[in-house]
Amino acid sequence: MSRSERLLSLDAFRGITIAAMILVNNPGTWSAVYAPLLHAKWNGWTPTDLIYPFFLFIIGVAMPFSFSKYDSSNQKNGLLIKVLRRSSVIFLLGIFLHLFPRFDFESLRIAGVLQRIAIVYLFASIIFLYVNRRNLKWAVVLILLGYWGLMTLVPVPGHGPGVLTPEANLAAWLDSLLLPGRMYQTTWDPEGMLSTLPAIASTLIGVLCGLFLLSSVPRREVAAWLFVSGWALCILGIFWGSVFPINKAIWTSSYVLLTSGAALQFMGACQWLVDIKGYRKFFQPAIVFGVNSITVYVLSGMVASLMTVVRVGPELSLKNWVVQNVFMSWLDPMNASLAFALSYVIVWYWLMRIFYRRRIFLKV
Repeated sequence: MSRSERLLSLDAFRGITIAAMILVNNPGTWSAVYAPLLHAKWNGWTPTDLIYPFFLFIIGVAMPFSFSKYDSSNQKNGLLIKVLRRSSVIFLLGIFLHLFPRFDFESLRIAGVLQRIAIVYLFASIIFLYVNRRNLKWAVVLILLGYWGLMTLVPVPGHGPGVLTPEANLAAWLDSLLLPGRMYQTTWDPEGMLSTLPAIASTLIGVLCGLFLLSSVPRREVAAWLFVSGWALCILGIFWGSVFPINKAIWTSSYVLLTSGAALQFMGACQWLVDIKGYRKFFQPAIVFGVNSITVYVLSGMVASLMTVVRVGPELSLKNWVVQNVFMSWLDPMNASLAFALSYVIVWYWLMRIFYRRRIFLKV
């Protein structure tokens, strides 16, 4: 595949992931949500726990396509400046999205989804640019084994080593000491400092996938190998999970392998259906989301926040009014909550479709 050729299957994968992210982030009410649309409370996983690592994986897949033309040291150094700038913008967007619309700096949370994306993108880019391609897989191995060692061997004051409960694990302890601002769960943060380390490995596995997609191997064979390697990682992750539990909140190494394996299979399915079989019209809605992914994520988050702030009555927000009057008037609470979330995704699809038709692609 040519480096200049746009990978529509990746756009479709990214779009499906962003649409799923908007869906799970915006139920009609958090008191009525189907279990698969919620994160696992601690150990284990749900379909929702695949979404975030999928996006990090996608970031990695895209890197070889956009970075490989920078070969000389001067070109790489110039690209690194662009990466630093982009990472800073994404990080600040995350801070802005958390503060919007009240801008209450006393409750500022430094960690967050976009903030982790910014940090992971920065470090994965540095590794990709300055580490030999043949050693990238060993970087992944080193990160995952190193994180396992830290989380299970380093003693936490008052608890000892290897305790992986929400309050007593090493990542939570370090966050309570070093992470500025408010934490998402008071005593720990799912986007904390130490757990960002294995998230870099999630992106680097995406980088390895991107390099394979750029190789001279025929597309059909690539898709087949993505399925096979995906299954292998999933099985390895499940086995590793018996001693280092699969856990999104602390982004365990077993979680990285399981979710990266699932991402490889999903990437293989998208490539087979979009790039090989040519079902592009069927995947067009996903592509519409995928080419403006950060834009739709930020804008949908801003509007969702506004809907909880704008008041229709003394004790009724605009969002609650819509849920009660448009959906709960004919659906039970669970289905009304789901219908609101689906409707919200559809509304943003039509808005992004306008962007797509007018060739408006906002890049960070």
